[in-house]
Amino acid sequence: MTTSETAERLTQDGWRQHAPKGFTGLVGPLWSRANLDLLTFGVIVDEQHLNPAGVVHGGMLTTLLDQVLSTAAWQVSGRQPCVTVQFDTQFLSSVKAGVFVEARAEVVKTTRELVFTRGELTVSTDRVATGSAVLKILRAR
Repeated sequence: MTTSETAERLTQDGWRQHAPKGFTGLVGPLWSRANLDLLTFGVIVDEQHLNPAGVVHGGMLTTLLDQVLSTAAWQVSGRQPCVTVQFDTQFLSSVKAGVFVEARAEVVKTTRELVFTRGELTVSTDRVATGSAVLKILRAR
């Protein structure tokens, strides 16, 4: 399936394409979809996402996972800016070009200052990475 065919299918399935600014924009284009209480992002993997071994760079996957986890924290904190203070990633398998990587996040716990999250990256029904993060809520003073 070509990138344009994949993009067309995603649009039909309720996904919206975004072009985030800054560093996250280097990962995309990013796709998003509301999925009940679960936040979902995704990326169609292309050549620019690959490392010299011909598989998706771990930094790209980590960035995608961090983006979905931090956005979940942002949402639950009332759209307050949040910064990652701790992040763990477990890579379960490699990812090749031409596939759609889906990132899902959930909030595990929220305190006055911190949000605890966990998430996963999947290709089709295969889990390729999992992770968790603790994010600090930056409140206006």
